Amino acid sequence: MVSSDHAGAAFFDVDGTLVPGTSSSAFLAGFLGHREELVRAEDAYASGVLDNRQVSELDAAGWAGVPEDQVCGWLDGLPLVSGITETVAWCRQNGLVPVLATLAWSPVGSYLTDRFGFHTFSGPRLETADGRFTGRVARHFDEYDKRDVALAQARELGVAPRLCGAIGDSRSDLPLFASVGLSVAFNASAGAREAATVTVDDDDLRSVLPALRRLLTATR
Repeated sequence: MVSSDHAGAAFFDVDGTLVPGTSSSAFLAGFLGHREELVRAEDAYASGVLDNRQVSELDAAGWAGVPEDQVCGWLDGLPLVSGITETVAWCRQNGLVPVLATLAWSPVGSYLTDRFGFHTFSGPRLETADGRFTGRVARHFDEYDKRDVALAQARELGVAPRLCGAIGDSRSDLPLFASVGLSVAFNASAGAREAATVTVDDDDLRSVLPALRRLLTATR
């Protein structure tokens, strides 16, 4: 059932946005033993040399044999930008549904959703069998899937795209930036800054709240 309380939705990227200066995959790859290789691949993705599928398959191979229940303990040490709790609370208090829109693996999206109270998350999935990761990708998920799923989630919430905001930092955010009413480039790459409605540089996520207030004005 669609709630009449939804003024809009705010879609938050994870890697480079909520996780500053790195990616959740690179952080986890440090435990898995292939961090340097993955960082090179992520840089190649950022510059357009590799696509998301290639990077995901390289990363997934390093997960082979790892127990599913081991990852949560690693994620407790994930570096995060300040102000996530307060920003999510502000969104909820003002009728903006906070959603994770990310290319981070689903264990990361699930962890952050549970920890901070996001409405839901989307992203790629690693294959598992008998409680362990197999080293294969169960579901690929690129920047266009990120956009399409976010817009589908908005429809389910009864929220028009013009009443949605996207907060992100890089290539993976560009299709969603182009599809919503407000886009915020947060500590972002040159390409994301050029595509965004607003640019914000800060070490606290609460600095995006003045921009998100524009969505509230649009609903009136």
